[in-house]
Amino acid sequence: MANNKRDGADRRTCGRSLGPITFFVAVIIVALGLIQLVSTFHAYAINLSELNGLRNQQAQLVEHKRDLENQIRRWDDKAYVTAQARDRLGFVFPDEDAIRVLHPEAVTGNKDEDQAGSKGVRAPRKNSLPWYQEMAYSFAKADQDPAADRGKGQSSPTGSASPSGSSSPGGSDDPSPSEGGGAQ
Repeated sequence: MANNKRDGADRRTCGRSLGPITFFVAVIIVALGLIQLVSTFHAYAINLSELNGLRNQQAQLVEHKRDLENQIRRWDDKAYVTAQARDRLGFVFPDEDAIRVLHPEAVTGNKDEDQAGSKGVRAPRKNSLPWYQEMAYSFAKADQDPAADRGKGQSSPTGSASPSGSSSPGGSDDPSPSEGGGAQ
């Protein structure tokens, strides 16, 4: 009987000592299961957002393809081709007169930057001379002696057009004091 009492006491001590260990093991197993569950839901959320992004991209590409096919179909229409030839290339029918406005900003009041920049056409420089005056000026500049040019300064030859547009030998239109305008 004494052994029975001892066995019961040992059982209680063993049961008590295994309780916290079992609890901590159970908590660790539940924590690991939660970590696995959270990582699975995280991967699902990432894949779902990626799938939605790809669906949006597919919808955009389908719309872009539809637009491109529509543009291709437009070229089958003779009226569209004629309009594009007139707008882009400046074509006219044989019985029409071609009129091109050189400075549309003078007519409309705003600059048409789309035509100058997007079509590769360089916009004319402001305050530039006509081509024939620029050519005459460059010929006159090329005919000058470089040593004489350094001695005179940068004045243009007599009678030729200068870049400022004046054709006087000195390059200025102001009267000098020796021309009679001075008081004595």
